[in-house]
Amino acid sequence: MSMLRNGLWWVRDYVYAISAQARAVRRRGLPETLTEGEGVPILLLPGIYETWRFLEPLARALHDRGHPVHVVTELGGNRRPVAEAAERVARLLIARDLRDVVIVAHSKGGLIGKHVMAFDPAGARIRAMVAVATPFGGSRYSRLMPTPSLRAFRSGDATMRALAASADANTRITSIYGTFDPHIPEGSELAGAKNVRLSTGGHFRVLADPRVVAEVIRVAD
Repeated sequence: MSMLRNGLWWVRDYVYAISAQARAVRRRGLPETLTEGEGVPILLLPGIYETWRFLEPLARALHDRGHPVHVVTELGGNRRPVAEAAERVARLLIARDLRDVVIVAHSKGGLIGKHVMAFDPAGARIRAMVAVATPFGGSRYSRLMPTPSLRAFRSGDATMRALAASADANTRITSIYGTFDPHIPEGSELAGAKNVRLSTGGHFRVLADPRVVAEVIRVAD
């Protein structure tokens, strides 16, 4: 029964991912329209091969609640190494003089966010991060992947080891993950963080769970 359940979650997960990628291609409008608001500033960090528009439903929901939402358009499809992407995030935080920021991240975005929090002076500008389906402990599947950007999620990768050793930042992180993640068999539980295990499964579809927005609002408030 669990195999059947996981298989159904897997199918639904990819239907969600394909739909989200198609929506990202169709959508227009500048991200600057989301930067107005009196609430705590939110910074979106998408996963690998995702642009910020993959997270646009979350951005809209948070903006509707009064939070200015910022994106790092320079990340593009987020194929760059984690450390290089983190440098771009830090530059944006400084250039826009953002402070007391809450990061909302998906998958690889959580690694980028933690890298800024742990290793860059600009990390002091970050209040907290809510990371969804982030491979904090790596993924054993990554060694089988065809591209360097995907193989970088091996637990033995130098950047992954450095992030794992930097536990101080974990207290400012909320890690949200499903009961089953087809991309991260190790799961996303993070020692020292607030861990939120959802009753559903998936790597992408969990972004639509109402608990994600609820946790962001909790951290921001």
